[in-house]
Parts: sequence; C-alpha cells; structure tokens
Amino acid sequence: MDTYIYLKVHKKRKEHFARKLVGKEMYSVVADVRHYKQFLPFCTKSTILTQEAKQIKANLEIGFPPIVESYTSTVTLEEPTVVRAICTDGRIFNYLETNWRFSPGLKSNPKSCIIDFYIKFEFKSALYSQVAFMFFDKLVNQMETAFLNEARRRYGQESLSSHKLSPVKS
Repeated sequence: MDTYIYLKVHKKRKEHFARKLVGKEMYSVVADVRHYKQFLPFCTKSTILTQEAKQIKANLEIGFPPIVESYTSTVTLEEPTVVRAICTDGRIFNYLETNWRFSPGLKSNPKSCIIDFYIKFEFKSALYSQVAFMFFDKLVNQMETAFLNEARRRYGQESLSSHKLSPVKS
C-alpha cells in the first residue's frame, strides 16, 4: 500500500504519521472496535468492556501464537471526525496512543475522505521493542490495508483510488 510514512524511533518508543485520501467514508470501520478481530491482522480478540455514547473501553488481544498479549484501551469517538485510543492498563506498553482524524475529501466526491493516522507507543519489554522495530513498517502497512479492505467488503469498491498525502503533525 502506498503511504507516506514518517517514523521516529527513540529507544523503545515509536511514532508513525500517515495521511491519505481515500474513496470511502472510513469512520464507521475504524470506530467498529468490536469487529477488529474479524479483519485486523494479529488481532485475535476484541471485546467491548463498557460502552457509552462517546467512549468505549475495549480489551484487545494481539500477537502471533505462541506470543499473545492483551491490553485495555479507552476509545474516544467523535463521530464523524475522530477515533482516539489510549492504552489504560500499562501491562504491555508504557504508553500506546492511536489517533484517526477524518476530514472531507474532494468536493466533487462526497464519499471521499482524508485520513490522518498517528500512532505512538513504547513497549515495556526491550524484546517486544526490537521485534516491533524490525517489522514496524510491514505491520503498519498491513493494518492500513486491512481497514481499507474491510471498507471495501462492507461498502463496495472505492469511488476513487487511494492517494498518499504528506502527513500533517498536529
């Protein structure tokens, strides 16, 4: 998947910024945490623990057997513009934050949107950090592709091809 990537590595900490114009309304796919286990690579379980109008607490299980870990995140939903998840249990990560921002795409194509994606994390384990560093680009690309494929499965073919854009840090 073509994506402009900015990657910053500082010991165990990693950050990733990406911006893309896509031919789908993607908010509903990203906000559907309950079904991540069905389409996200390496996500073996996604359970909603509590749900309110604008916030979800979810437990996610990730990994490749025999290494499987779970963590809990608080997910803030601001429909249709923001999905933000912050790890709240601190078992695997010193911190984990993901932000998805959705804004209108092309005026000529109301189904298009611009996605700004940002992830920042730091594992507690030096081993996990090393593994993440070695496979980070591939994992992020697989995750982005999984969300786009799920949107295609749910809503049909895109109204335009995806285009990478220069990321904007906020």
